[in-house]
Amino acid sequence: MNAHFRFRSVSFAAAIVCAMLATFTSASAQETYTPTPENLRARVWFQDAKFGLFIHWGVYSVLGDGEWIMETRPINRTGYAKLPAFFNPTKFDPAAWVTLAKAAGMKYITITSKHHDGFAMFNSKLTDWNVVARTPYGKDVIGMLAAECHKQGIKLFVYHSQLDWHSQDYFPRGRTGHRTGRPDSGNWDAYLNFMDGQLRELFTNYGELGGVWFDGMWDKPDADWHLERTYAMIHQLQPQALVGSNHHKNPFPGEDFQMFEKDLPGGHTTGFNAEQGVSVLPLETCETMNNSWGFNITDDRYKSTADLIRYLVRAAGMNANFLLNVGPMPNGEIQPEFVQRLTEIGKWTKQYGDSIYGARGGPVAAGPWGVTTQRGSTVYVHVLDWNQPVLALAGIPRAVRSARLLRDGSSVEFSTVKGGLVLKLPEAQPEEVDRVMALELEPAKL
Repeated sequence: MNAHFRFRSVSFAAAIVCAMLATFTSASAQETYTPTPENLRARVWFQDAKFGLFIHWGVYSVLGDGEWIMETRPINRTGYAKLPAFFNPTKFDPAAWVTLAKAAGMKYITITSKHHDGFAMFNSKLTDWNVVARTPYGKDVIGMLAAECHKQGIKLFVYHSQLDWHSQDYFPRGRTGHRTGRPDSGNWDAYLNFMDGQLRELFTNYGELGGVWFDGMWDKPDADWHLERTYAMIHQLQPQALVGSNHHKNPFPGEDFQMFEKDLPGGHTTGFNAEQGVSVLPLETCETMNNSWGFNITDDRYKSTADLIRYLVRAAGMNANFLLNVGPMPNGEIQPEFVQRLTEIGKWTKQYGDSIYGARGGPVAAGPWGVTTQRGSTVYVHVLDWNQPVLALAGIPRAVRSARLLRDGSSVEFSTVKGGLVLKLPEAQPEEVDRVMALELEPAKL
């Protein structure tokens, strides 16, 4: 058995233990949840995948001011109901979207099936508030993208908002949605039944899905969301499907991965996730390329390709995936600034992907200088911000047999000192984002 396979086997066994721990340490939701073998394998795949494309797209893109415009402008239900008539994305090419994601090195796509405006981007039979019934485009966006993902061999996850500014039954109201013109009455149980019905449609009609990315529970954090019922239904329909929720709290039983919005695990930099610890579940962090999730025509505050690569690497070093967002335009195209950055990231992942795909967070604690990742007996040292000639590393678990620079395979000088290792760093190349060195460790003693 080679070292890579042995590491994957250990990772799978660890996933089983972690899943059991997660099941017994959280306080509510799917209390009796025991992940199936298919689900545990999907968790390992998810951790191996490392990089995904987030897509926020809906009728709000017509107004070019982000996905929250119904709340922030605000626009009431009657006014907002006029918006779908202007949504006709004739240039939407799902094959081009999937090809772009794969060229960037992404292994999965997460797209909004329903955002907070309640508008379904799929052919829901439970309401006509959907892309097929209400828009001149008249096509099932989720269905088209799902078919192309299956064709090109990339997993599709659906983002699904639990918060709903359109439904009258989303009552009592939460923190948002008070200016939509809805009556001050509704049936909360009826809303939850409707939400579960739409989820059943998604997990029944679109082939195998990677999982679901819930959002909006933070709007009513003290409500009874019937999570046990919802999560159990999803796992019954598709046992391998991974359930995650952007509630900014520690995971509830029934959840299979933990997400961090615009924050690295444990960073607590956003102000809205103070209660969120880092669990033993697979981890994911999401971020925008500018400052907007949905298409925003005036937002030109683009992050550089170099900064996005550093974010990907730092996430991997902290054992997390990176879900990078685009907000497509109302015509169906992804704006060129996003395409450019994804294409440039793809050049990096093609050359250095071995240091992140299939790897886990490395043995050396992350620092301002960078991070480490590890796959099998190879530790990858990612030097992101360090201008000194040497770098001292503590925490390398075994003796180092060799060290090489990943970009050209040349040897890297190193010396073993008490408590660690000292690397003599090769000179950085102009515009080099990440100096990656591969340390080959002595085999572990069995």
